[in-house]
Amino acid sequence: MSTATTQTPRSTLDARPEHSADNPLSVHAMTVAYHRKPVLWDVDYDAPPGSLVAIVGPNGAGKSTFIKACLGLIPAAAGTVEFWGKPYKNARAKIGYVPQRETVDWDFPVSALDVVCMGLYRKIGWFKPIRKAHKAAAMESLERMGLSEYANRQIAQLSGGQQQRVFLARALVQNADLYFMDEPFAGVDAATEAAIIEVLRELRSQGKTVIVVHHDLQTVPTYFDHAMLLNMRIVAAGPVSEVFTDENLNKTYGGRLTLLAEASEAVARAQQGQL
Repeated sequence: MSTATTQTPRSTLDARPEHSADNPLSVHAMTVAYHRKPVLWDVDYDAPPGSLVAIVGPNGAGKSTFIKACLGLIPAAAGTVEFWGKPYKNARAKIGYVPQRETVDWDFPVSALDVVCMGLYRKIGWFKPIRKAHKAAAMESLERMGLSEYANRQIAQLSGGQQQRVFLARALVQNADLYFMDEPFAGVDAATEAAIIEVLRELRSQGKTVIVVHHDLQTVPTYFDHAMLLNMRIVAAGPVSEVFTDENLNKTYGGRLTLLAEASEAVARAQQGQL
């Protein structure tokens, strides 16, 4: 039976649908508005465990807003968000977050190792010393991202791709079960992109779920298992093989067909590779 879903109009819902506590993320009837203008409207979504999930949609569709609202970084006007059936405050130790690189003050005088150690503050405790074991764990994460030789370099002296890898290393050291990543592939070189997707696949093999805001439609079929097609509301959500279709993409992007044609070719190539 298909696991793909499409957004159901609110008027047809008589009661809250069942959201399994096994799902790392369950969103019910979430609406977010800026200055009374809806950015997300009546979103229902369940993230499957152990999957790589792409959130795709046009600029201004609410992709980053969805992540921030799930994490409580911005308020929702309505709806509920649960992680394994619990509110965020009861599950935050199991959740990692990689923000957009452009939102970070890279001139802050800290080293790459310092940034990664910040991912351990919940375990260390605020205002408590960082011990040798913590630094060893941070160094291991930097090594996984190919950055061990840059551990003591100030983050402002790193390239854009290296900065992104540092933030991924910070997320990895948390050893979370659910990761949110906001455009981790944006503006990085080919080597960094390859390193990122390798890490994401490793996380999936460990049973973790990674939810990624993603812009490159051509790589969705090869990088991700599941997709959420979003344009203020969810157009479709489910396995990429089922929901990443010309029809759904046209509904999501409103006729912006240049990218869609390239995406269709990518889907076709992926399907041929599975034959």
